[in-house]
Amino acid sequence: MNEADVRERLADVGDPDLGDDIVSLGLVNDVEVDDSEIRVSLALGAPFSPHESAIAEDVRDALADTGLDVELSASIPNKLDADEQVLPGVKNVIAVASGKGGVGKSTMAVNIAAGLSALGARVGLFDADVYGPNVPRMVSAEERPQTDGETIVPPERFGVKLMSMDFLTGEDDPVIWRGPMVHKIITQLVEDVEWGDLDYLVMDLPPGTGDTQLTILQTLPLTGAVIVTTPQEVALDDAVKGLRMFGKHDTNVLGIAENMAGFRCPDCGGFHEIFGSGGGKALAQEHELPFLGGVPLDPAVRTGGDDGEPVVLEEGETGDAFRVIVENVANNAGVVRRRGVSEGR
Repeated sequence: MNEADVRERLADVGDPDLGDDIVSLGLVNDVEVDDSEIRVSLALGAPFSPHESAIAEDVRDALADTGLDVELSASIPNKLDADEQVLPGVKNVIAVASGKGGVGKSTMAVNIAAGLSALGARVGLFDADVYGPNVPRMVSAEERPQTDGETIVPPERFGVKLMSMDFLTGEDDPVIWRGPMVHKIITQLVEDVEWGDLDYLVMDLPPGTGDTQLTILQTLPLTGAVIVTTPQEVALDDAVKGLRMFGKHDTNVLGIAENMAGFRCPDCGGFHEIFGSGGGKALAQEHELPFLGGVPLDPAVRTGGDDGEPVVLEEGETGDAFRVIVENVANNAGVVRRRGVSEGR
């Protein structure tokens, strides 16, 4: 068994999203073989995504009858020098955005972050909503960041490292920050917070298309964005503005997530589409984007947000709906990273 033999076997392993085998796509970084072990480095960029986990399992199966131990590793080479990289320890930066307020964007960001952590990933959550930071309340983050005057160590909840604009202001203080101030504080937090090694950094952006979004698009290497909407027409109209903003900055959109997608009455069992139906899916189809899934209008979501317990960690229909979105976000982040490797060969 030599490297050529291994690569021949791996040519039978397909990528479920890119439509070819992993060798032809350039997703096999390196192969080493000795008397007892086969070591394979794969260009997989979304840890714990179901599709990339399946690729790794297929690689193990393809080499299972060789009689040798199989050791897999995953990395996507960075073409920038270490001193040129922003957040060098973070593999994926995912922005969660909405065209308007009131659509449950922060709820979606919190549940995506907690859901990724529950899969086993190393996760950070940056609440960058300068005008309404409420993520600390939604995860009951009582601990504040620690600092030695130069670096900031974020607290953790549910295995997620947290940073929020709320940590920088006094309780109930009004936040009146102009564009240059927003740019400065975002840039400083990016540089000074000790995120460490993360698989995913989830960014909860403020609603709309203002200074904070522009700063993040210009400063951070985004893997992609999640656009949150409700089925309501006015929310869909504003979601399109968000799509255009990311398009202008050549940022991948990982998909559309629909919140408040109907209400199931606990008394009669009936399903009521209070804000309309199918709007998020139709928006995704119209713009040829993935539909990540829909979350019902459930009192448990509000209760979870107020009590600091993300619903994605609970059993039930709503928790299942959030888990579908989490898995789709991870899968689509992997598609972006693997496609980048394949097209950049």
